[in-house]
Amino acid sequence: MVPSISALLSAALLIGCTNALRPSPALARTSDNVIYLNQAWSQEDREWWYHFSQGSALVAYDIFLNLEVAESNELFRSDANSTRYGLILERANQYNPDGLPIGLSKTAISPNEVKGWEREEFAGITCAACHETELTYAGKTIRIVAGVNKADLMGWFIALDAALHATLNDAGKFDRLAARLNEQSADARNKLRGRVERDAAKLHAITSTLPTPAIWGPGRFAALTFIHNILQVGLAGLRENWTPNSAPVKPPFLWNSTQAEWAQWNAVIQDPIARNLVEATGAWMAIDLHSNGPAEGLFGSDAPLLELQRAEEQLDRLAPPSWPEDVFGKIDREKAKAGKTLFVDYCSSCHGAWPYRWTEPNKFGKRFILVGLVPESYVGTDAQAFHAIPPFSLTGRFADYMPGEFQGKPIVPSGVLQTTLQRLILETAIRRLKPTAEELLKLNGYRELPSPPFPRGVWKAAPRDGAWATAPFLHNGSVPNLYEVLIPASERTKRFCIGRRFDPVKVGLDIASCDPGAFVIDTTILGNSNAGHSFQDGPRGNGVIGPLLTDDQRWALVEYLKSIPEQPGRVTPFGGFPETPLPQRP
Repeated sequence: MVPSISALLSAALLIGCTNALRPSPALARTSDNVIYLNQAWSQEDREWWYHFSQGSALVAYDIFLNLEVAESNELFRSDANSTRYGLILERANQYNPDGLPIGLSKTAISPNEVKGWEREEFAGITCAACHETELTYAGKTIRIVAGVNKADLMGWFIALDAALHATLNDAGKFDRLAARLNEQSADARNKLRGRVERDAAKLHAITSTLPTPAIWGPGRFAALTFIHNILQVGLAGLRENWTPNSAPVKPPFLWNSTQAEWAQWNAVIQDPIARNLVEATGAWMAIDLHSNGPAEGLFGSDAPLLELQRAEEQLDRLAPPSWPEDVFGKIDREKAKAGKTLFVDYCSSCHGAWPYRWTEPNKFGKRFILVGLVPESYVGTDAQAFHAIPPFSLTGRFADYMPGEFQGKPIVPSGVLQTTLQRLILETAIRRLKPTAEELLKLNGYRELPSPPFPRGVWKAAPRDGAWATAPFLHNGSVPNLYEVLIPASERTKRFCIGRRFDPVKVGLDIASCDPGAFVIDTTILGNSNAGHSFQDGPRGNGVIGPLLTDDQRWALVEYLKSIPEQPGRVTPFGGFPETPLPQRP
C-alpha cells in the first residue's frame, strides 16, 4: 500500500459507468452497473473486506472527511479526487457509513491501547486498498475481489501530505476546515491546528522517504523498503536507516494464499498473523516505539488481531475468478485442452495445477499447497527486491532488545532489527489479547512454530487459477499480458500504460489505447526490468525457463490460462484434502 508530488504521479484511471449483464454461472450478481464474479463471497463479505479496520491511523477521521486538496477548495475525499488516483468508489453501507472508496476505513484508538495517542478516530487504509480491482471492457466493469489494484496509492499518499501542509499554510483553507468542523473558538481552533500539525508531521515522516529511481505508478509499491522505512524511520525515528524505495512490486492476488506453504513474492513467511501484522505496520498502524520501556507501553499497538484473523479466515473460502464468457467471449475448449498439456509439460513443476501438490499433514492435521520456490538466478527476473534493503541498520535505543549475539550492538543486520521489532510488537499484542491455546492456534493459521528458516534468493510460484485477471505480470508488473509472458523476453513491450482497460485477446492490459495522463511504465529503469521467465532457444537457466514456443502453442497456453479454474466458485479447501490427489496429465 503506499505513496510523488501529485502533479508528478497523478494516475487518471477513470472508472466508467457500465451496463449490467444477464447473469451466467461465472457471474455472481450485478449491481450499480458493476459485475461481480462468482468468488464464493457474499455481498456482506465483500463490504466488510472493503472497509474493516486493520489499525491504520493515517489522519484524524473528522479532518479527513473535511480536508481540501492542496490546489483548490475541492474536498480530498470527494469522488472526483478519489477517482483521480484510481480508488474504486463505493456507496455507504453498514461498514462504510460515510461512503468512502474501497480500501479506506475508520479506526478508533484509545490511550489505553497505544501510549502517546489521543482517544480519537482515524481514517486509514485496508487490505482492499491494494487487493481489489476492476477490469473494464466494451462499456462493462468487472469486479475482482482480492485481485491486483491499479490505484496510484503512492500519489494519493503524497497528495494527502500536501493537502495537510497546504491547510496549515493557507489561512483560508484552515478557516474553511474549522468552519466545517464547527471549531470556532480560539481554543478549539488551536487544538484543531495541533491535530493537523500532528498528522502532517506523522505522514511527512514517511512520504519524505519516498524518492526512488523507479516511480511506482498505479498498482505497484516497493513493499519491502516501504515497510522497512515506516518501521525503522517513521515509527522508530532511526532516520539513518533510510533506504531508497527502488524495488516496486505489484500486490499479489490473495485467493489460495492462506492455503499455501509460503507467502510473499520471495517466500519469506508462513505464520499468517505475523505476516498480516507486518502488512498492517506498512499501513500506518498505531505503534508505540517511543516509551521508555515495555512497562510504560513500548511496543504497544492498536493491532486488531481478531479482525486480521477474520480476514484470513474469510480468504480461506475465497474462490479464484472464472473467465466470464458472457463478457470477454467464449473459451475455445479444444485449444484450452491442448494448452493444459503444454502447461503440465512446461509450467506445472513450478506453478502447480489443480488439485495441486500438498505438504504432508503437520501435527495439527493441516496440509498446505506446495508452491514452487524458483531460484532468482534461474528465472532471471528483476532482482532488485533482493538487494533493496541495506545489509546493516543502526539499533539506536533498541540495542538492548536485540537477540543473542546481537544484544547491545549499535549496528546489526537489517533483517535482525526489522524482525525483532516486529516480533516484540506482535508478542505485546498477543499478551494484551490473552488468547486461549486454541485461539492462538487459529491466529497462527494452524502453522507449526517456530517456522522453518525461509528459503533465500527464490521467487514463489503460486498456482495460476484466476491469474488471467491479474495483469500486469511478473512480480514487478513489467509484462502487460499473458501472451508476452510466453515469448522471448527480448521481444516484450518496453513501455506501456497501466490502467483498467482489459484486452481479452492477449489477456491483460489494453495497451493499444491509453487514457490521457495515464502512467507509463518504462522497463529499462532500475526495478522495472521485464527480463527473465523467457521461452526461447538455449539452455535452461539464467532467465530461460522453457523452449521457444510456436505461436499456436502460445495461444493454446493463453486459452488454458483463461479457462482455470474450470468450475466457477471453486474454493480450495483450507488444510488440504482428506487424501491429497496428485495432478494428472490430461
